[in-house]
Amino acid sequence: MTPKSPVYNIIAVPVEKIHPNTYNPNAVAPPEMKLLYESIRIDGYTMPIVCYYVKEEDEYIIVDGFHRYRIMLEYPDIYERENGMLPVSVIDKPLDYRMASTIRHNRARGEHNVDLMSNIVKELHEIGRSDAWISRHLGMDRDEILRLKQITGLTALFRDVQFGSAWQPVEEDD
Repeated sequence: MTPKSPVYNIIAVPVEKIHPNTYNPNAVAPPEMKLLYESIRIDGYTMPIVCYYVKEEDEYIIVDGFHRYRIMLEYPDIYERENGMLPVSVIDKPLDYRMASTIRHNRARGEHNVDLMSNIVKELHEIGRSDAWISRHLGMDRDEILRLKQITGLTALFRDVQFGSAWQPVEEDD
């Protein structure tokens, strides 16, 4: 019986068929990008790029591995050595689950850009995902979700929130 994990079905995909997603909040500083290049130069690609395949366009959208993809685009020695092919593990999930997967992969490795993270929370909210869903799938607690919603400044994100009456303003006499 074949295991169900996508990693057992790695395929070689021409880098020209691979495209970044529009929602990745992960940023890598130049020193770490240089280190990633050195790692790939010395060790080769040891981890596949995780993608979603769009059959109608015959293209692969990155879920995880954007910076490994960038190394191939930015370093001709890597492109030539790999013959322009990237190892890809394909997942077949709807957009909200792909977004959650991107965040889980990134959070397990490092830090996120706060503005981009708040945009993901906003997008997930706009497509109908609850705070409980976001918390469960992105590994965030309620306070973190609230802070990210506050950053976007959109009142629509708070329309279902019940606010208490913590205080009543007192009118002063002139």
